[in-house]
Amino acid sequence: MRHKGHTNPPGRRKIIQALTELMRAKDFHSITTAEIAEKAGVAEGLIYKYFKSKKDLLYQVLHDLFTHYHHTVLKRIENKTSAIEKLEIIIYSGIEYYTANRVFARMLLLEVRNSQDYFGSAAYDIAKTYARNILDIIQEGIRRGEIKSDTDPLILRRIILGAIEHACLGEIIFSRDLDAQAMAMKISTILFNGAKA
Repeated sequence: MRHKGHTNPPGRRKIIQALTELMRAKDFHSITTAEIAEKAGVAEGLIYKYFKSKKDLLYQVLHDLFTHYHHTVLKRIENKTSAIEKLEIIIYSGIEYYTANRVFARMLLLEVRNSQDYFGSAAYDIAKTYARNILDIIQEGIRRGEIKSDTDPLILRRIILGAIEHACLGEIIFSRDLDAQAMAMKISTILFNGAKA
């Protein structure tokens, strides 16, 4: 359910925060609404006042986290003029955010994409906006001659997003450390300088 209006009642905020905290330790499917309510300090029925289902709550948590991430990225690139530099920042920011916010990463990479409902959610709307921004930057780079004119912008966007996710996936699943800066530099070097000898 997409929350309407400009208010975010305290009970609703507590429920969102409770699920976020529970997901630091547990898989989404093993968390019950009773646990969420207990963690939030609210009656279980209040969850259904604000959310259609537990999955709807998950999408709201993901929406909030993705919105924060998207704003962070936009802030980092707002004063940059080079499309390549913007894309390098996006690559670094994606890896950094996934590794620093494992709950967000697990939700996005492991929990929601196997559900058709996700693709009609407000969280997916933010994901589409983010992806469109990346595409715009790539097209800007092509127009300015920073990126080869025969580059397919959609394919390059898929490669960037895929590289970010695959760089983090094992580390997220197995709770391993990852040097975001070093990984981002390696990916950017291969993407923008090529792997051919």
